[in-house]
Amino acid sequence: MTDSMQNKTYHEQMDIKNTVRLRELLQELPSFCKTYFRGIEPSTASRTRIAYAIDLKVFFEFLSANNPTLAGKPIKDIPLSVLSELTAQDIEEYLEYLKIYTNADGQTVTNNERGIKRKICSLRSMYNYLYRNQFVSANPAIQVAVPKLHEKAIVRLDANETADLLDCVEFGAVSSKRKQTYREKNKTRNLALVTLLLGTGIRVSECVGLDIQDVDFNNDRIRVVRKGGSEAFVYFGEEVRTALEDYLELRKRMTPVDGHENALFLSSKMRRMSVRNIEILVKEYARESVALKKITPHKLRSTYGTALYQETGDIYLVADVLGHKDVNTTRRHYAAQEEERRRKAKDMVHLRKD
Repeated sequence: MTDSMQNKTYHEQMDIKNTVRLRELLQELPSFCKTYFRGIEPSTASRTRIAYAIDLKVFFEFLSANNPTLAGKPIKDIPLSVLSELTAQDIEEYLEYLKIYTNADGQTVTNNERGIKRKICSLRSMYNYLYRNQFVSANPAIQVAVPKLHEKAIVRLDANETADLLDCVEFGAVSSKRKQTYREKNKTRNLALVTLLLGTGIRVSECVGLDIQDVDFNNDRIRVVRKGGSEAFVYFGEEVRTALEDYLELRKRMTPVDGHENALFLSSKMRRMSVRNIEILVKEYARESVALKKITPHKLRSTYGTALYQETGDIYLVADVLGHKDVNTTRRHYAAQEEERRRKAKDMVHLRKD
């Protein structure tokens, strides 16, 4: 890692890597896509642009293989004029294609309703930009209905399950001696990490990006970088404080590899832990302590949000703490709790005193 990269924060480094990755993807896409991605850069995160580019590549591969006027033309040679010639029916054929198809590597790919919705939203974003800026004369993507998503039941931990999970991290044993030795070595870190996720509701990506200097014990808070790049302070309670203090005592004696000196949570290789590292860690402990539920780091976030809402009844506070830009997002997630509160309200107002 160069000196200039070492001096940048984790999030700045990720933005640089994502920018390089996007440039690589754009080499495979039609030339007009560069104009589109330059146009949306100020209003989108780098990870979002990469996701859009991957989705659009699927769309252009579909056109190349199925549109008679293109006759197998390489996707980077597809002209802008083609987009104005497509109809809503062409877009609907694309959505049907997305359910199951064979990609350029010969692999069979399937998409559920969420995957299809994401891809039509990516296509809509490109069409909206090009149409608004008069690069194309038609916008057939806007005429196609976005698939309706069937709401999934929110999986979260009950209070006793939360305790079981934390007990498993702190006291749990496994049959493999080698694995048990590894767990004991990393127990303080793992307990701090899981306690932090459960006690603040931060996203796993926000947890990964934490640096040592982001922890403020004077005010019992951490500084996180939210989706979209904005910064926020998230406050924690006594249990989180104790777990973090114990871990940071050990962290002082660790020697990270170059470029990872500031990272709060380090892997056994002395590098900043990745999202994948944390996902595996949480799933492993959850399988042993809460076998009937499929628990991921995001489910720990839901657990915190539910507990906070049950304690406060303030949906706006929950939205703010979780970093939701739109309170309706929070309301959809906790609709069941809101319905229960409304049901109880029927007995709270008495029209005549006994």
